[in-house]
Amino acid sequence: MDNRQTLLACAEDLFARRGYDAVGVQEIAETAGVTKPTLYYYFGSKKGLLEAILKERWAVLDARMADALAGTGDVACRLRQLAGACAGFFAEHRQFHLLLMSLLYSPRENEAAQTARPYLDGFYRSVVAVFENAHESLGNMRGRQEQFALTFIGVINQYLTFVLHRDIPPEQERSGLDEVVRQYLYGIFS
Repeated sequence: MDNRQTLLACAEDLFARRGYDAVGVQEIAETAGVTKPTLYYYFGSKKGLLEAILKERWAVLDARMADALAGTGDVACRLRQLAGACAGFFAEHRQFHLLLMSLLYSPRENEAAQTARPYLDGFYRSVVAVFENAHESLGNMRGRQEQFALTFIGVINQYLTFVLHRDIPPEQERSGLDEVVRQYLYGIFS
């Protein structure tokens, strides 16, 4: 692994375990086994390092979500596919999930939260679009697609946090995720 990738991996791990604000540039550089000028050469700042982590990880997640949503099917099928794509990605990138959750719940004024906001907003808009495209099959939506998206994201995030923190085996996790999506769908269809 080259210095840039080592810095990304070390920073992601430190940010996920201790929080963006609690980690300094010196600690990241020391953990990566490089000098501070090397970090600045590649990223310009700690914020630039966070931006690079978000950009690289999100590109992969976004591609998986696009693949999951590219197929045909009703809203139930599309939500299962989306949840499965997210669960698979976050199972492979547990530290990134922890980092995202910490950024999601950071104060709005926080530099790290502001850096993550465009990515989180893009994810939200993708989920809202699933519900907007399903308005015919969801007669009870009546302009509530944003509320549906928020609750879906909340349910999935909570489930993934539960699973990822407990090292639940993938086969058990997948059946549990399917059940959570099924229960969610039961709620919106009733």
